[in-house]
Amino acid sequence: MKTSRRLTLVAVAAITAAGLAACGSTSEGSSGTDYVVWDPYPQFTADAAWVKLLQSCGSKAGVTVKRTAFDTTDLTNKVLLAAQQGNAPDVLVVDNPVVSTLADAGVLTTTGDTGIDTSGADPNLLAAGQLDGKAYGTPIGANTLALFYNKEILQAAGVDPASVKDWSSLTAALAKVAGTGKKGITFSAIGTEEGSFQFLPWFWGSGARLDKLDSAEGIAALTLWSDWLKAGYAPNSVINNTQTTSWQDFAAGNVAFAENGTWQLANAKKLGFAYGTITVPARNGGAAPVPTGGEFVTVPTQKDASRYATDQKIVSCLTSADNIYATDTTLSYVAPSAAVQQKQAAADPALQVWVDAVHAAKGRTSDNLGTKYPKISEQMWTAVQAALSGSKSPAAAMQAAQAAVPR
Repeated sequence: MKTSRRLTLVAVAAITAAGLAACGSTSEGSSGTDYVVWDPYPQFTADAAWVKLLQSCGSKAGVTVKRTAFDTTDLTNKVLLAAQQGNAPDVLVVDNPVVSTLADAGVLTTTGDTGIDTSGADPNLLAAGQLDGKAYGTPIGANTLALFYNKEILQAAGVDPASVKDWSSLTAALAKVAGTGKKGITFSAIGTEEGSFQFLPWFWGSGARLDKLDSAEGIAALTLWSDWLKAGYAPNSVINNTQTTSWQDFAAGNVAFAENGTWQLANAKKLGFAYGTITVPARNGGAAPVPTGGEFVTVPTQKDASRYATDQKIVSCLTSADNIYATDTTLSYVAPSAAVQQKQAAADPALQVWVDAVHAAKGRTSDNLGTKYPKISEQMWTAVQAALSGSKSPAAAMQAAQAAVPR
């Protein structure tokens, strides 16, 4: 989930005239030996390794790939409109929570329809692209959340990061840090999908489920965050923090822990202090389930079903073990298969924490929530805002959220 761009959830009703302006040039429909690929990577120009891989995979399949890049929001809207017009791309790389929205709208084929092999993907990552037991694509990579920590602050506070095993030990560490005059932890609790994304490790780590926001476990997770603010362990700015501004707080050197993602690894190397990472702890120990970010490679429904055989070749090429290692390194992603993850960790041991986090990760639309997730998420981030601002108790906030979820 690389910054907020990865976090946009767009329902079918979101097709509007204002949302159709693409960040790349408009692409015509597929025809003959031209196979159209749309992706959410406008940052990659024609000479980028990703684009060269697309072209190479097309050549190996005996066709020419015509690629267009869009911002994530524009991409989803554009695909929905193109599908209505019978002019969808052959291959679509799309943010994983959007897969269920597109599948529910009849836009995507199943991997059974196209013969795409998903056996190499980790089941928990594949689940993000499943609906009613069917897979609608295969993950190209995953990013997720962990806790970065400032080694100098923890040392001054007498905290061993290895001692942080659960909520109790983490809170004890934050208290020690506060005693030195520093803030203990920063995160993003903004009233958008970013806020939900960052709250989910604590929510799931309590044992709560998204179909019951006001369970005792869910209330405990919100109480944890609320108590941290009341005690001064977390700054009040978390209510408005995006993941980017939260990172800036950490990078300034005044906060011990920061919940953030793999997409900050390049920035972490530029920090003016020594840092480390640990997985987000679950309430009673172990790694908490963290939400998966990253994209799926999918095949939209075509009028001409004979094109699926070539689509399958292109997708298989893009997600092969050799190609995905290079691609995921470029995207700062953890690979979706154990074999490639091991290769990544061997090349960079610092990635092992992120591999562990991905193993514990969970798709936001998993548990067969599908298109229900955006509605639940909106009520969840609303509850977080209410509790952290003090307008409602955690229990009242979660109870109101559950009551407001559409049936």
